[in-house]
Amino acid sequence: MKGDKAGGRDRGGASRPLRLESQRFRLLSIVVGCFVICLVFLLSSRPDAAAAFGTVSVSPKASLVAARRPVAVKTVRASSSADGALGGDFHVDILPQHRQEQSLERTGDKTATEWVRDTVIVEERSGAETSEAETEETEPDRHDSATATAAASNTDDQPAVPGAEKAVQDTAAITGQPAAETTSATAPDGTEKTGAATGGGSGQSKVQEQPARQRPQEERHDEPAQSGGDQQQQQPRPPLCDFSDFRSDICDLAGDVRMDANVSAFVVVVDPATSGSDQEEHKVRPYPRKGDETCMGRITEVTVRATGDAAGAPRCTETHGAPAVVFSIGGYTGNIFHDFSDVLVPLYNTARRYRGDVQLVMANAAPWWLVKYDRLLRALSRHAPLDLARAGAAREVHCFPRAVVSLRAHKELIIERDRSLDGLATPDFTRFLRRALSLPRDAPTRLGDGTGRKPRLLVISRHRTRLLLNLDAVVRAAEEVGFEAVVNESDVANDISQVGGLINSCDAMVGVHGAGLTNMMFLPPGAALVQIVPWGGLQWMARADYGDPAEAMGLKYIQYEIGVAESTLKDKFPSGHKIFTNPTALHKKGFMFIRQTLMDGQDITVDVGRFREVLLQVLNSLAQ
Repeated sequence: MKGDKAGGRDRGGASRPLRLESQRFRLLSIVVGCFVICLVFLLSSRPDAAAAFGTVSVSPKASLVAARRPVAVKTVRASSSADGALGGDFHVDILPQHRQEQSLERTGDKTATEWVRDTVIVEERSGAETSEAETEETEPDRHDSATATAAASNTDDQPAVPGAEKAVQDTAAITGQPAAETTSATAPDGTEKTGAATGGGSGQSKVQEQPARQRPQEERHDEPAQSGGDQQQQQPRPPLCDFSDFRSDICDLAGDVRMDANVSAFVVVVDPATSGSDQEEHKVRPYPRKGDETCMGRITEVTVRATGDAAGAPRCTETHGAPAVVFSIGGYTGNIFHDFSDVLVPLYNTARRYRGDVQLVMANAAPWWLVKYDRLLRALSRHAPLDLARAGAAREVHCFPRAVVSLRAHKELIIERDRSLDGLATPDFTRFLRRALSLPRDAPTRLGDGTGRKPRLLVISRHRTRLLLNLDAVVRAAEEVGFEAVVNESDVANDISQVGGLINSCDAMVGVHGAGLTNMMFLPPGAALVQIVPWGGLQWMARADYGDPAEAMGLKYIQYEIGVAESTLKDKFPSGHKIFTNPTALHKKGFMFIRQTLMDGQDITVDVGRFREVLLQVLNSLAQ
């Protein structure tokens, strides 16, 4: 009996600790359950708190919105280990596609944001950066969504538009990360990827991916823009031709350009949906003497037309990968001044941008002209020139991706840098000449350079009009002051390479106003030009035709204006005639009077004593 009682006490004593442990377990279970419930409630009410636990959470409201709308921005953030390796859990925010959604709800406050459409942003950041970024509140500026998506639409290393950098900043504001530099590439599947590096430590990167076929309308620069719920608005096509220039009318055509040589017409096939009108037609004479009816009457007229009817456009017989530059070799060509001022200088200004990959299309082509300037044409284009008339006779239709009809001409023999599309200037053209013709000298002989060589002076001898009657006396005076004098009679038939080589060997040139002075282009920079101006108030013409170009080429220019006693006009008119007292008043009679009477109607005998001073001035300029 005693043993039974003792055993009962032992069993009763053992049951009491068991009941105590059960009570503790139930209490612990209640505490744990409450903690779990609080945790679930916290995570469901504040999705951004999930980052602290490395879990993925989306609020019921966000899930409902995401279910109804396409995903616009997905931000994936991963906590990194200390060594910067990838690892840890990811926090994902699913953002709706609305352009100006204002839904990023936080406890106690709301932040207005503007979403980037159709963009996936994947970020990797260290744990410290993630925590720091989540504690900062940002207020991104509002701006047009075209700017916000510019970074994703660019396939180069730099933003395509000035707003691209701002777009990265706005995206960073949405994701809670600092703005970064952008880089981009195109994936094999056609997806455009734009990466951004924050410039921090290792393991930091940012990649933006955007399917090209789903780019927002604002990024499609070649398509009509869409505003709100309105239908797409048509972008006006720029006019085919520019008629504002005082020297030439220029047509710049791009796209499907078809040259119907049989009728001297260039047809541009356009999309009727993007063209302001189905038809646009102009008549152009591709030669830069606009307003000169006598000259332009010799130039083949070219028709330029736009059409939306591809089936009705001429069918191509030959397709070129290079653009075309169309010009005429009619007009006043055959005169070296007009060869250069009307054709070669503006042709260089127009065609040089294509670096030789350009098709030269010539109207009014002359075989002798092509032979004379063959080396220059070959230096501008590696393709054989195309004769418009010959192609028309063969009923050919040549097609190009681009065509420029007529030439971009500035002043006489001058390319103005601020007007050139490629920033070219006159010295660029003279450098091109020296290289194309293999002319060796880029600087004149300097007095006292130790070589003992005399500077070389070239005297241009005219043989029809404006003759220098005392040429021999001028040559002797030049030799007396210290020059080696050379006489050359410029002629249209002279080989351009031989002429260029002779003139490039000289350090100074002298000549009466006329086309022969055009040869100054072959002089080395720093050389000198002396222009002898006939009587009759022709200073303005002499300055415009040769004085200003000489200075633009980097030459030292001296203008020698003769007196009445040096002109043969004194033998044709009485001393009191208006041609001597007020010659500029006679200019109102027109250019034909100026040409026949004041230019071709007189010869010159310079005052050697006065001219010697000019020669000394030139010699001294070569000593500097």
